[in-house]
Amino acid sequence: MSGSFIIIIGVVVVFIFVILIGLFQRYKRCPSDRILVVYGKVGKGADNAGLSAKCIHGGAAFIWPIIQDYEFLDLTPISIEVMLTNALSRQNIRVDVPSRFTVGISTEEGIMTNAAERLLGLDQPSIHDLAKDIIFGQLRLVVATMDIEEINNNRDKFLANVANNVEAELKKIGLKLINVNVTDIKDESGYIEALGKEAAAKAINDARKSVAEKDRDGSIGEANAVQEQRVKVASADATAVEGENLAKITIAQSDATRREREAEAQRQAIAAEKVQSAKALEEAYAAEQQAEKARAERDQASQTADIVVPARIDKEKVEIDAEARAENIRRIAKGEADAILFKKQAEAKGIYEVLTKQAEGFKQIVEAAGKNSKDAVLLIIADKMDELVRLQTEAIKNIKIDKVTVWDSGNGEGERTSTANFISGLYKSVPPLQEMFDMAGMQLPEYLKGKSPEEIKQMAKEVKEKKPASKPKQAPPKTEE
Repeated sequence: MSGSFIIIIGVVVVFIFVILIGLFQRYKRCPSDRILVVYGKVGKGADNAGLSAKCIHGGAAFIWPIIQDYEFLDLTPISIEVMLTNALSRQNIRVDVPSRFTVGISTEEGIMTNAAERLLGLDQPSIHDLAKDIIFGQLRLVVATMDIEEINNNRDKFLANVANNVEAELKKIGLKLINVNVTDIKDESGYIEALGKEAAAKAINDARKSVAEKDRDGSIGEANAVQEQRVKVASADATAVEGENLAKITIAQSDATRREREAEAQRQAIAAEKVQSAKALEEAYAAEQQAEKARAERDQASQTADIVVPARIDKEKVEIDAEARAENIRRIAKGEADAILFKKQAEAKGIYEVLTKQAEGFKQIVEAAGKNSKDAVLLIIADKMDELVRLQTEAIKNIKIDKVTVWDSGNGEGERTSTANFISGLYKSVPPLQEMFDMAGMQLPEYLKGKSPEEIKQMAKEVKEKKPASKPKQAPPKTEE
């Protein structure tokens, strides 16, 4: 029993060991010069569609048995020699463009997938032939779009156009253009050779022109050198003569300066003696002036003490008295202003009381007239009627008649004599009540115009005797049962 158990354990261990070895063998590492292509069930892409292959460069991946498998793509560069002949340019000139291209499988994302889909399983010669066919077609296309001068003179532009066109087509099958090298360009008609001869002739002519220009420049330089030599010799001679003259002038100036300085020294000595004498006198005069100034200042101080100080004291006393009077005047003015203010306030208060009483009286008159505006005006005018009549009589009261001579023949109108008519007419000259209102700037109510004072008084009396109508009694409010 124990032996069988050991055998079972051994079998299980061996089985697990074999499985582990198999799993380890399915873990594949990708070298740097290859691309690991895992195909089978490798998942889905961003568009939720199944991927055809999974490309890994520079890493490792576990290859699931049964559902996945793998292969490697070689990244070794492929050199392709392209001998393009009789290619037609844009000028319809056929040219030969021998060139060499270096290509290889690209390691860019997306392009690696193209390589896995189109190159997986192909050997290097097959990839070489496929790339060569693509390059042949694109090279012919580029030559057909350019002139011979551009192809021959501007090689950079030609190579850039070739690289752009060729690489765009190589990416479709997963390849990358590494290098382009055009060895030589020839044409059957000799156009490029003629261009070369023209360039050579131009170069030779330019060289000959340059030599002639250099010879001319040499002759001109030699003449300029001779001229410069003669000018410099003459200039040196003139400089020498000028130097001699300057030396003589310097000697003469030195003698003159010496004599001038001797005279100046003698003059300064005499002047110094005179200056010292004048300075001594000046100091003596200054000492006397200082003494006189000191005496004057002392006298001035004494006079200031005797005159200015008392005057200043009197001035200050006057200012103090003036300030006191001004303060007294301000106080008096303030008192008078306060008194005027109190007086005006009292007058205003009295006027206010009078107007208040008048307003209360007018209110009582309106109440007595039964709140009828016409009756209220009638009562006010009737109350002032005696005063108005007095004013009318005053109009003729003060008329002075020095002498009245009456010649009454008794021929008056009706039963009245002429004297009576004269007195009656004199009284009629008194202005009526309506004219008095007009002259005062007031307007008599329409219902009082043409009324005599007696009639107005009678109307006012009737208003006073009139009793106000009693208000109707209100029925008691009904109560709801």
